Amino acid sequence: MSAPLLGYVDRPGVLHGLSGISKLVLVIGAVVGAMIGFDVRYLLAVTALSVVAWALSRVRLRDLAVVLTLIGVFMVLNNVGIFLFAPGYGTQLFGTRHVLLDGPWRWDLTQEQLFYQAAVTLKYLAVLPPVLLFVTTTRPPEFASALARIGVPARIAYAVSLALRYVPDIQRDLRTVSQAQQARGIDTSRAVPLRTRLRNLSAVLMPLLLGTFDRIEEVSAAMELRGFGRERGRTWFVRTPLRPADLLVIALGVLLVVVPIVLLGVNGGRYWNPFG
Repeated sequence: MSAPLLGYVDRPGVLHGLSGISKLVLVIGAVVGAMIGFDVRYLLAVTALSVVAWALSRVRLRDLAVVLTLIGVFMVLNNVGIFLFAPGYGTQLFGTRHVLLDGPWRWDLTQEQLFYQAAVTLKYLAVLPPVLLFVTTTRPPEFASALARIGVPARIAYAVSLALRYVPDIQRDLRTVSQAQQARGIDTSRAVPLRTRLRNLSAVLMPLLLGTFDRIEEVSAAMELRGFGRERGRTWFVRTPLRPADLLVIALGVLLVVVPIVLLGVNGGRYWNPFG
């Protein structure tokens, strides 16, 4: 069976050995820091940190090939959309205009617009790799335990754990149903036209959805029979203690939030303006 589209990758690396709470703090720090600041220098530093973390994790790009492809397509479409609908936003933002290429009507390519869209792309590159690494290097029970340790209610933490745990099962069921339907002559491969493939997909998705609903009902009934949620709190089987490396990662997560806040005062706003 192939690896899940998005889930835990059992290939132990440096990040696998860290506590879930330290990795969660690091991810939250990267996301919040990128939301606060739009300084390209900061985003470049976080992107470089993400590249180093990815190398240490031993997670291969092909493990997340589908997810990374979808993210790449969305990034390209987002940049195209920004330029089509707001080609002069960079000029308005930085207050200068340096034309690189004269285009038709208002679609002139300027240094300011290119710099702004590069910052938008860097924001994706700074945020998404840490999130993907957290999911691929943290087991669902450890994820739930980390959520509970930062104050998330046990019901929500356990629900997140269940959702991540069943992602591989849903992918396996999708493959099984698809192969069964193809054996009945309902082809969803690239050998048939796109319109036919989309029409045949309904014969795959409906059994998958019905099976998923049945599984949800079974799990809900089993949890209710075992008295889940009767008490406000609960214990967690997976609870990795914090070690010096975890404390260092937590400090790094806090630093990722502090730095953009400081840069707000240094730059006089969210953006670093190299043109003015």
